[in-house]
Amino acid sequence: MSVIVDAKHLVFRYQETTDEDQSPKQTEPVLKDVSLSIEKGSFVAVLGHNGSGKSTFAKHINAILIPDEGKMYVEGMDTSDEQNLFAIRQKAGMVFQNPDNQIVATIVEEDVAFAPENLGIAPEEIRRRVDDALKAVKMYDYRKHAPTQLSGGQKQRVAIAGVIAMQPDCIVLDEPTAMLDPQGRQEVMETIRRLNREKGITVILITHYMEEAAQSDRIVVIDGGKVLLDDVPKKVFSQVETLKSVGLDVPQVTELAYLLSREGISIEQDIITSEECVAALEQLLR
Repeated sequence: MSVIVDAKHLVFRYQETTDEDQSPKQTEPVLKDVSLSIEKGSFVAVLGHNGSGKSTFAKHINAILIPDEGKMYVEGMDTSDEQNLFAIRQKAGMVFQNPDNQIVATIVEEDVAFAPENLGIAPEEIRRRVDDALKAVKMYDYRKHAPTQLSGGQKQRVAIAGVIAMQPDCIVLDEPTAMLDPQGRQEVMETIRRLNREKGITVILITHYMEEAAQSDRIVVIDGGKVLLDDVPKKVFSQVETLKSVGLDVPQVTELAYLLSREGISIEQDIITSEECVAALEQLLR
C-alpha cells in the first residue's frame, strides 16, 4: 500500500499572548516530534485523553494547522506550502464533532452540493456526486428534507456526505460521535466502516470511545504530544495497565478478561469484541 499521510518529526505549539503587550508567548509543544505514516485505504483510530494532542494532529492533516517544526505530507504534498492548500483539502476531507457547524443550507441535497459548487464543478457532475454521496451514507431518501428535521446521527451522516461529494481519498473525523446518542453513534460508525471497506476511502478516526476504536485496522495512542502505542487493536488493548496509566479505558469485554485473569482464571487477554468474549467464556464453562 502507498502512504497517504506522512508526518515527519512534527512539533506544534499554540500561540498565547501576554496581557501587557499582546506579543506571542512561547508555550509547551502540544505535539513533540511526532512521526507517523498512514497507508492509503486503511482505517486508523487515534486515541488520547483530553489535551493529549490527538485533535491537533488531525488538524495538521487538513492543513488547518501548520507544523512549527517538521513536515506533514498528504499524498506527497507539503501542507506548509500554501500553493498546495486547495489540493490537500480535496484529498483529505474533515468532519468535526458538531454537525451543525458544517451544515450550511436549508435543504439536505443543497448542503451536500455546496462544496462541489464552490469548486466550479459542472451541474450534471454535481447532481451525480450529490446522489452518490447521499446513497453512500443511506440518506438519499432525505435529500429534500430540512437538516433541522433530522436526528443528530442523520445530520452527521449528511456532513459526511458533504465531504464525500468532494471525492477525497481520505476522511478525517474528529470525534464525530461525541454529541450523539447510542443509535446515532451506531449509524455513523456503520457509515464509516462501509466507506472504508466498499469505497476504499482512508479513514482516520479521532475518538474517545474504545468500542469504536476496536473496529479499526490500527490504533495510534497519543499521550503528552508523543506516540505512545501504535499497533493493531488486539495488541494495543491487551496493554490494559499502560492505557489506564495515561487515563484511557479499554473495551468493556477486554476489561472483563483482564479482571478475570487477575483472579487467576485462564482467559485470552486480546479479547476486544462481545462475540470473542462469549466464545471464551463458553470455553471456560466447558
